[in-house]
Amino acid sequence: MSRGTFERTKKLREQSINAEPHISMERAILMTEAYKKYEGSVETPILRALSFKHYMENRSLPINDGELIVGEKGDSPNGAPTYPELCCHTPEDLDVMNNRDIISFSVSPESKGIHEEEIIPFWKKRQIRDKMLKSMTSEWLDAYETGIFTEFMEQRAPGHTVCGDTIYKKGFLDLKQDVINRIARLDFLNDPEAYDKKADLEGMGIACDAMIAYGKRYAAEARRLAAIETDENKKKDLLLIAETCDVVPAHKPETYHQALQMYWFTHIGVTTELNIWDAFTPGRLDQHLNPFYEKDVEDGILDRDRAQELLECLWIKFNNQPAPPKVGITLKESSTYTDFANINTGGVNPEGQDGVNEVSYIILDVMDEMKLIQPSSNVQISKKTPQKFLKRACEISRKGWGQPAFYNTEAIISELMEAGKTIEDARLGGTSGCVETGCYGKEAYVLTGYFNIPKMLELALNDGYDPISKKQIGIKTGDPRNFKTYEELFDAFKKQMHYLIDIKVEGNSVIERLYGKHMPSPLMSTIVDDCIEKAQDYQRGGSRYNTRYIQGVGIGTITDSLVAIKYNVYDKKKFDMDTLLKAIDANFEGYEAILNMVLNKTPKYGNDDDYADEVMQEVFMAYYNEVTGRPTVAGGQYRVDMLPTTCHIYFGEVMGASPNGRLSAKPLSEGISPEKGADTNGPTAVIKSCAKMDHLKTGGTLLNQRFAPSVVVGDGGLDNMANLVRSYFSMDGHHIQFNVFDKNVLLEAQKNPQDYKDLIVRVAGYSDHFNNLSRTLQDEIIGRTEQSF
Repeated sequence: MSRGTFERTKKLREQSINAEPHISMERAILMTEAYKKYEGSVETPILRALSFKHYMENRSLPINDGELIVGEKGDSPNGAPTYPELCCHTPEDLDVMNNRDIISFSVSPESKGIHEEEIIPFWKKRQIRDKMLKSMTSEWLDAYETGIFTEFMEQRAPGHTVCGDTIYKKGFLDLKQDVINRIARLDFLNDPEAYDKKADLEGMGIACDAMIAYGKRYAAEARRLAAIETDENKKKDLLLIAETCDVVPAHKPETYHQALQMYWFTHIGVTTELNIWDAFTPGRLDQHLNPFYEKDVEDGILDRDRAQELLECLWIKFNNQPAPPKVGITLKESSTYTDFANINTGGVNPEGQDGVNEVSYIILDVMDEMKLIQPSSNVQISKKTPQKFLKRACEISRKGWGQPAFYNTEAIISELMEAGKTIEDARLGGTSGCVETGCYGKEAYVLTGYFNIPKMLELALNDGYDPISKKQIGIKTGDPRNFKTYEELFDAFKKQMHYLIDIKVEGNSVIERLYGKHMPSPLMSTIVDDCIEKAQDYQRGGSRYNTRYIQGVGIGTITDSLVAIKYNVYDKKKFDMDTLLKAIDANFEGYEAILNMVLNKTPKYGNDDDYADEVMQEVFMAYYNEVTGRPTVAGGQYRVDMLPTTCHIYFGEVMGASPNGRLSAKPLSEGISPEKGADTNGPTAVIKSCAKMDHLKTGGTLLNQRFAPSVVVGDGGLDNMANLVRSYFSMDGHHIQFNVFDKNVLLEAQKNPQDYKDLIVRVAGYSDHFNNLSRTLQDEIIGRTEQSF
């Protein structure tokens, strides 16, 4: 079905969704050329900047037929660049990418030949991945390989951040002047770091030059094409592109169109400087754009339709950019083409008043009309948000493709202030990626990896031994058969967690040093507040705030597993620990009575049952206390958030059966959602249970709820959805999202995938095409509890 409000965007959308994901070698070739030219002759920040400039001055300049916003990460729509300085893929990796059934990238014979002959020989020993793995301890490597935790930087760079308003107030010529002025104030007499600061600043200045050159090249290319174009409408479009690129990114934008192009050029720059996690997000896009929108409407050069058409063009640009290719564990933790650019709409303005404006509603209309998996779109709902806006968002959500997600503005502000931000900066913040909070344009909030919380219990039940890998991964905490009380067991669980989080953080500190030394981000540093003033690169703590996250996975699984032991072994004495351990070891085969008890006759998280929910609170606080407040190399602190992407599938694969009746290798619970089928008392009981977690101590939590279409139909269904959101947020819940589908449709889609190419579902903090999901993940989504009011 063709979607898009305008003929232009209908055609562009078709082009985007039909373009084959493929490896684009252009970036790897040009970065290799630059390193060969400059490496060893300049300081590292300057090397990185000169390499980026070489790329931006020589890369191809695709202008797709009919588009009004230009710029691609690769050579064409769905072209994915590679980043050999971070992760130099092997020939086998390229074969895997090309041949796998889902999340594949075609690799041409020519590209593979260039990679083997030119890229691998130069980068094999220079890549950060190689340096990183060689620097890790055997304990870290064992924990990583057995699924205790993942490591985001194994194939990607730090940089999980969001655009503030700098690029709407200054062009890169202005930012270059800021850099020049700061260099002039360096004190080589009294500041022992002045030399290093000068190198960082010079790199930033060169990065500004690179962006200016990129815009000028696009202006010239658009004029060249216009000169040979015979279609007058296309010629007019090309000249408009040229005029827009004459202004941005060199100068600050003056119009709505220029503001969109300014952001998009910056997005392409930041995401090709390094493969950051996640895609550089536009933050409060409605609030950034609204002043331009109002001025252009007043000046008579823009109307609502044109504003929507331009936004639809931007949506297509996002959808043209698959996440850079991943292999191995990195693919397992995030098995999707989605690059997690997450657009916040609504919330409050810098003065704390309702932030919804006309552009907010246009964004909702674009989201509804385009129905694309990228960008991820959310709405911030505050106590001041009009009910009209909330219900319009619910109206879109109940159509069943998982967007928008809903976020609690007051909770976000409180979370940021809890982490030491000012209220002024907190109001300008929001979420990115899946659910993670940060101060837009002012903070490096870097996700470092997922942590398998239920695996800590598996280790505690085996005296630190991992029955899956057959290795001693944890510490010896004793034979659980000898534990006299539940408290002894919980203490063993906490000791395992403490030991392994120590290992994770030790590794993170080394990795952070490696990136600070070898992979500075001069472009990112120019647009994130305080890096220029501090004369310090983003990767080394230059931004105003620096936060590192470790994401907890499986709170539903670990809660119900501990409850199963506490309730049945220690409190009710229905069976002893030895019997339970034998049942777990047998995957409950021959122990059906035990399985029935733990599945059906034991309290469960998600039902507003204090017995279970108090265990959840104890687990959460144990995890929170282990992570939060630990210092980072860049001068910030660690925090926790609770989300899985697709890592709950992977973490389940590396575990045996769990005491709650979860069978061996089956997925863990996702986000902070209850275990599948455990939440039997309806959606209000779910949100009451989830709200007993102290969300304000986190940097984000993720809650999925599933409804059949018939449950949310009509005005009554719409009111119920809106009221559920308001109720959860009144209890300080951070986030909620909805999957609305008929289970039979998904089962049919599994049988006949060719008939359901456009079917989209909500996975975790993102939506994806059902056909792009593994069978295990499809089954996990189908198995989520169907709620009703």
